Parts: sequence; C-alpha cells; structure tokens
Amino acid sequence: MTKILVIDDDTAINELIKVNLELHGYQVVQAFNGIEGYAKAKQEEPALIILDVMMPEVDGFTVAQRIRQNPELTEIPVIMLTALSQLSDKVNGFNLGVDDYLTKPFEIEELLVRVRALLKRTKQIPKSSAVRELLTYKEITLMPETYSVKINDKVQKLTPIEFDIFNLLFQNHGNMVSGAKLLKEIWGYEPDDNVETIRVHIRHLRSKIDKISDGKQYIETIYGGGYKLNV
Repeated sequence: MTKILVIDDDTAINELIKVNLELHGYQVVQAFNGIEGYAKAKQEEPALIILDVMMPEVDGFTVAQRIRQNPELTEIPVIMLTALSQLSDKVNGFNLGVDDYLTKPFEIEELLVRVRALLKRTKQIPKSSAVRELLTYKEITLMPETYSVKINDKVQKLTPIEFDIFNLLFQNHGNMVSGAKLLKEIWGYEPDDNVETIRVHIRHLRSKIDKISDGKQYIETIYGGGYKLNV
C-alpha cells in the first residue's frame, strides 16, 4: 500500500486529507508540525509528502529544504499545500525543489489528481533516462543520472522536474511545446488554471541554463502558445 505523509498543523484539514486518501486506498501518516513531520519523513520513508507552509516553530519551506538536503529523502515528491498565493512564495517553494503547489482553499479532487499524477511519474524510470530518447545534439548533452545539462564544456545541475521540462523541450527542439503538453507530460494532469506553475518553472530553468549558455537564449517563449528550445 502506498504511504503518504501529511504535514499540516490544521487538524481539520489534516484529517480531511487523511480520510479521503484512505478512501482511495492510500496508507496515511500524519504529522501536525514541521519538527514532527521531518522526523516522520525519515522514519516512515513515504512515497509522497503533502506539506503545509504556515506552521509554528518550523515552517514548510524549512522542512522542504531539509528534505531536499537529505540524500535519503531528496527524491520523495512534495506537494506544498498552503494559503500563500503570492508568486514569490511559489518561486521560493519551487526553488527548494517542491514538485507541485496547491493553494488553500482547494478541492479535494484536485489534490487527489495531483497525488496520482506525481506517484505515477515517480514510480516510472525517469523519462529523461529512457534509452529511446536523444541525449546529445550539437552542443547540448543530457546527463539523466545526475539530472544535469552540459552545453559545450559547462555543466548545470537541475531539479528532476526542471530536467524533465528541458528534456521534453530538447526532444522537440525547434518546435513549440504548449503549456498544456508540458503539464500533461511532466505533471500528468491537465488543469486549466495552472499556467503559473509552468511559468515559474520555465523562469527558473531558463535562469540556470543561461548560466552556461555563453549569452545564447536557448529557451524561447512563444506568446500565447508555449515554449521552444533553439539549438
């Protein structure tokens, strides 16, 4: 049975999530503050973590950072569940390696869709390491074992999701990839209100690629459509 850790100091929300996850066949471990949550992440080794941000003593951002810094926990997908809706808060979460971000109040069905999508994604061999895919083209080389991109002789480490986004653009180099396709291929679902998630990840990915691009703009935004990798 797939184990999910829910870390949220709001007892009612924590219990609501637990009941609904269990109805869908998941095993649920609960924690009600950041200290307890991080300890249970180490003890229970869950398949996925649902993490609130606004908690006393240790907030969710700090917990997420500790999870990503722990080699034994770093690959566990994390969904941030929070009342914070500012773009800067989402950027902060994604910069820490959070996989998805859901703002309160939320529909339980949407949470379940995101849980299923992330679990499906992480149970597979990473898309980026599939042998059928192109790993080198011109000056760019993908290194899936370390989630890194090499351009000429410079290497940049990416988060797993950033790597999968770059890989999808890379496999379609020269052609536009729509935001809808990115959501479907990378996150596994097609919500109609999550364009901001794509924008935040693309912005952060572009900033990393720019560090090794020697001034070349590899990732192009196609207004009203999507994104294209120019090689």
